Amino acid sequence: MEQDSLRALSTLLIFLAFIGLTFKVYRRSSSEYDDAANLPFADENRPHSGKHARNGEHND
Repeated sequence: MEQDSLRALSTLLIFLAFIGLTFKVYRRSSSEYDDAANLPFADENRPHSGKHARNGEHND
């Protein structure tokens, strides 16, 4: 096989892997990622206290 053919084949394989992973991750029926998607909102109802005060100031 020529070098150009190998490059084209490897590009095609990587592209197909990308498309496959994209479909796996973004499927509507994929519940594997629901918990991870909600992690930024997990501590939303916690009161601010300690060294993380309002306006970026620290309590000393």
